[in-house]
Amino acid sequence: MDIFKPLDLSGDAKKADIVNVEKIKCLIIGSGPAGYTAAIYAARANLKPVLYTGLQMGGQLTTTTEVENFPGYPDGVTGPDMMEDFKKQAERFGAEIRFGIATKVDFSGKRHSVIFDDEKKIEAESVIIATGATARYLGLEAESRYAGMGVSACATCDGFFYKGKDVAVVGGGDTAAEEATYLAGMCRKVYLIVRRNVLRASIAMQQRVLNVPNIEILWEHQAVDLYGENGVEGVVLVRKKGTPQEETLKLKIEGFFLAIGHTPNSDVFKDFVETNESGYIKTIPGSARTNIPGVFAAGDIQDPVYRQAVTAAGSGCMAAIDAERYLSEKHN
Repeated sequence: MDIFKPLDLSGDAKKADIVNVEKIKCLIIGSGPAGYTAAIYAARANLKPVLYTGLQMGGQLTTTTEVENFPGYPDGVTGPDMMEDFKKQAERFGAEIRFGIATKVDFSGKRHSVIFDDEKKIEAESVIIATGATARYLGLEAESRYAGMGVSACATCDGFFYKGKDVAVVGGGDTAAEEATYLAGMCRKVYLIVRRNVLRASIAMQQRVLNVPNIEILWEHQAVDLYGENGVEGVVLVRKKGTPQEETLKLKIEGFFLAIGHTPNSDVFKDFVETNESGYIKTIPGSARTNIPGVFAAGDIQDPVYRQAVTAAGSGCMAAIDAERYLSEKHN
């Protein structure tokens, strides 16, 4: 399957591509727990939702091997299998699932216009944005090689698998401090790898980290590689990189946690939908409504705090119910 299409710089040719405009009641953009749950609720409310999956069908959970904290799976489930269950349930009630990426939006009119893959135009009475957020990585080849085998970007999701083991957390901000503290409650030893000689975390979070006896801060260290046969067995670090005191060392660990932030996938919507300074879509408290009537947001795209599958699913439910009520009031 071709992922990339040849770029046609001809404006006339591009206009000619978009000849059919499809009009629907409810459009859902994104296919993680939030998007699929919204599709289930919207389909059962007879909104005939059309869901576009985005590039990563199933969202971040498709890169997760075991999920043990989602209700209803007492023996655990793999991320891809759980997302396939969500998809099948949405389709059972009549949701239409399509592969495609939103490349342009226009939320200025009565109907909300979204163009997918630069060629397919959808005009929807309601839109649910569930495009999620992408975890930031260091860019090491080893991060991909050990994905699901010791590398994680969510301590709350995966920390359980490292009970009694030695792990490392990369980062110096509040998120890193929180994740290190969380892991310290179940792991034997937690190394906090900090690139600088100070923490960016708030004073309160710094005190929490410094007061936990099994957290060791490795100041002025940078991770440059990981090693291990069938999973992460250690990390290669460079201390005081770029200085005369630079040295390379190996540290034995079994879990490597990235805590250097997330990037919300909101760029295509920013001209119309309000976001905070980090790019997360703002919703009216207690709802999934955005500043644009008929446009709703669910899941990690609007949640910089919890970022869990179960909270994403809950907000997907909220978005679908808000959309159904919006359309009901609009047509009455």
